[in-house]
Amino acid sequence: QVQLVESGGGLVQAGGSLRLSCAASGRTFSIYAMGWFRQAPGKERSVVAALRWSSNSIYYTDSVKGRFTISRDNAKNTVDLQMSSLKPEDTAVYYCALARSYRGGTYYSQVNYDYWGQGTQVTVSS
Repeated sequence: QVQLVESGGGLVQAGGSLRLSCAASGRTFSIYAMGWFRQAPGKERSVVAALRWSSNSIYYTDSVKGRFTISRDNAKNTVDLQMSSLKPEDTAVYYCALARSYRGGTYYSQVNYDYWGQGTQVTVSS
C-alpha cells in the first residue's frame, strides 16, 4: 500500500503563490508517475500536472503552463507543486496521486492512478 499526504493549501489573493507538497510513504519502490489533479465545485476532477518517473517527462494542462511547476525529491519521496500568479479559477481541491504502472492512455490519464491523497483546498480570492 501507498499513503499520500498533501500539505500547503490555503487562501491566497489573486496573483499570489502557494506551494503544495505531497509526501509518499509505504510501498513506493515502484512508481510509474505522480501527479496533481484538481476538482472545482460542480466540475470533474482533472489533471493539473504530472511527472513520469523513469523519463522525468512532465505534463501541464494548458491553463497552468508558465505559472505552475511540478518537481520531485527522490530522497524525501515528495512531489511538490509550486503555483504562482494564481487566479480565482484555480480555486479547487487539489489531489496528489500516484500511478504504480501503466494501464492506458498517457501517464497523466487518471486511469493509471492507483493511490490518492485526501485533498487540500486552494482558494484564490479576487
